[in-house]
Amino acid sequence: QVHIVESGGGLVQPGGSLRLSCAASGIILSVYTTYWYRQVPGKERELVAYIIGSSGYGYYIDSVKGRFTVSLDDVQNTVYLQMNSLKPDDTAVYYCKPHHPTLQREFWGQGTPVTVSS
Repeated sequence: QVHIVESGGGLVQPGGSLRLSCAASGIILSVYTTYWYRQVPGKERELVAYIIGSSGYGYYIDSVKGRFTVSLDDVQNTVYLQMNSLKPDDTAVYYCKPHHPTLQREFWGQGTPVTVSS
C-alpha cells in the first residue's frame, strides 16, 4: 500500500523560510517524478515545481524560481521543497504528487498548509 505524507507547513512571516517534506512508503521516489502543487481556496491547483527522480533535474515556475529548491533524499525516500524569501502570494495548501512516467501511476498526499503573513 502506498502512503504519501506531506509535512512542514505552517505560519511564517514574509521573507521567512519553510521546508516541506513529501515522505513516501510503498514506492521508491527515485524512479518517480515528484510534483509539488499548491492551491488557494476558490482557485485551481497550480504546479509549483517538480524533480525527476534521482537525476536531480528540477523545474520551477517563474514566480518561485530562485526562491524554492526541490530535492530528493534517497535514503529517507523523501522529496523536499525548500522555500525561501516567502511572500504572502505563496500562501496555499501545498501538495506533492509522485508520478511514474511509464507505469502512469500517481499518488496524492493530503496537503500541508502554508501561510505567509505578518
